Amino acid sequence: MTTSNVKQGEHAVPHPHVPGRPCSAAAALQLVGERWALLAIREIFYGNRRFGRIVRNTGAPRDRLAARLRAMEEAGLVERRAYSERPPRFEYHLTEAGRDLAPVMRALLTWGDRWAVDTPPVALRHRGGPGSAHEAEHDLDPVSTCRTCGEEIGSGSLTIDVRAPGWDQAGPTEGS
Repeated sequence: MTTSNVKQGEHAVPHPHVPGRPCSAAAALQLVGERWALLAIREIFYGNRRFGRIVRNTGAPRDRLAARLRAMEEAGLVERRAYSERPPRFEYHLTEAGRDLAPVMRALLTWGDRWAVDTPPVALRHRGGPGSAHEAEHDLDPVSTCRTCGEEIGSGSLTIDVRAPGWDQAGPTEGS
């Protein structure tokens, strides 16, 4: 069973039911938690929108990648757009929901640069816009900040407020 949380002007992204603790991370992983899904998202972020390039750059088996792209299209993360009528050919574009995965991809790259590779194979570059104090391009050094107070987020500054009925931080409450 899936539900949807649609805001005005957005397309529906199905919310899959997952066993265990109600959790947005678990629901997100149902949609994009498979390796080929996130690598396809990466390639589309990089501007590689055609199936052949996505296959080549991810190393995914064609059938598995086609299934992932189909599932992400059904979930509203990507959309296919025709670029040729004869023969019919399509390329993939990220929807708003897909583009909202950008911080996830940056976090995975940052973590991978630190813990999974000896030498980072890709650098994200940042350039401030007009009027910015940082107009020169430089390697991105991302941090997470709270939108409400502007403070940098550290693990010691977070608490967990469990809001799912019948659950607390330790798990299901008695009688659930």
